[in-house]
Amino acid sequence: MEGFAGLNDIGQVVEADRAHVWHHLSQHKQYDTGVDPRVIVEGKGMRVWDAKGKEHIDGVSGGVWTVNVGYGRESIANAVRDQLIKLNYFAGSAGSIPGAVFSKRLIEKMPGLTRVYYSNSGSEANEKVYKMVRQIAHRHHGGKKWKILYRDRDYHGTTIAALASAGQDQRAMQYGPFPDGFVRVPHCLEYRKQWDVENYGERAADAIEEVILREGPDTVGCLILEPVTAGGGVIVPPQGYWDRVQEICKKYNILLAIDEVVCGVGRTGTWFGYQHYGIKPDFVTMAKGVASGYAAISCTVTTEAVFEMFKDDPSDPMSYFRDISTFGGCTSGPAAALENMRIIEDEGLLENTLAMGDYCLGNLAALMDKHKIIGNVRGKGLFLGAELVADRATKEPADEKKVQAVVADCMAQGVIIGATNRSLPGLNNTLCLSPALIATKDDIDEITTAIDGALTRVFG
Repeated sequence: MEGFAGLNDIGQVVEADRAHVWHHLSQHKQYDTGVDPRVIVEGKGMRVWDAKGKEHIDGVSGGVWTVNVGYGRESIANAVRDQLIKLNYFAGSAGSIPGAVFSKRLIEKMPGLTRVYYSNSGSEANEKVYKMVRQIAHRHHGGKKWKILYRDRDYHGTTIAALASAGQDQRAMQYGPFPDGFVRVPHCLEYRKQWDVENYGERAADAIEEVILREGPDTVGCLILEPVTAGGGVIVPPQGYWDRVQEICKKYNILLAIDEVVCGVGRTGTWFGYQHYGIKPDFVTMAKGVASGYAAISCTVTTEAVFEMFKDDPSDPMSYFRDISTFGGCTSGPAAALENMRIIEDEGLLENTLAMGDYCLGNLAALMDKHKIIGNVRGKGLFLGAELVADRATKEPADEKKVQAVVADCMAQGVIIGATNRSLPGLNNTLCLSPALIATKDDIDEITTAIDGALTRVFG
């Protein structure tokens, strides 16, 4: 079989997939019992088609919040093709034209930050932060300030060190033991409040200070947080939270890292989620939407003050950041990212995201009025969740299998949505929506109508 152009029997592909592909996040036993693995063969705009020819509207941007500008963007594909012909790769120890140009364009969107370190995934981007923090501890704090705080429910990647900072226990189970020095702080979901106070945002942030004091401020070097928690339940921080977090970091000389792997590049209606809250971070990481999945790219962005700590003593061979990411040298990533950014600007997709996000949140609120199984709806831009509960008074999470049944019912209707399904005590079951930034009211209506029908059939 020479390429894909002459492929007439898609069944060959399905069988090859069944025999040889190890899918992500999948129990494969089902494929031994007659269930075909799902193979997606084409995408255009908000829609994808599977190997059986069935059309789906994609309410989760590629399954994991990635395809921000939609499928079938020929201009991005052409930009990548043209760049690959000219220069496909050179190690990141040297520069490239798209790497330099995109770094400038990116920094223009991120006042206060100045340096871009390229790699190829969100997990890796966060690993770079951890390595930088540890090296700063050795070089500038006498080996102290090496601990990294992370928040319950947040998620920062799949590698062993990233899992050490996973605020979602099931993701990390059976993969330990983990590196030392990663310490959890409480979540800030007011719907499942841990303190009965009026100014919940400030109180949730004060809980971080309590952990710092318990660990010893001279041992804590960094706090990493998602601006809006993604897989942990689409948690929008309460008012007052971020102001207090920044006060605490400044008070104890703790670097603040913002994980924008999901929220970055338009998902919440601003270029970056942290920009809704006046945050001044020391690190920002991003991946997924940077190139909308048209090429692999991630970025670890820092302030000049952080960068300067790695060039203070050129006579010391241990002073610079001794790290490399092989595929951080791919030129396709920044080439795609440049065109992705142009599309977002020229088509007014940030404005559309805010407008359609408000519209979708209104639709979800209407569903909440209709279905008692919905306990809470929340979100920012086109990044939304509806938490399902068995009882609104007790907030007992809805049955996990039934939540999955809602997702499956929507899929059968040709609508792809996501869910955060975890049966561990205190965690929630939240339907997740993150359609492409190009979504229209008709698209939103189609998605929420499917959810309405699925909730009726599954829960009555």
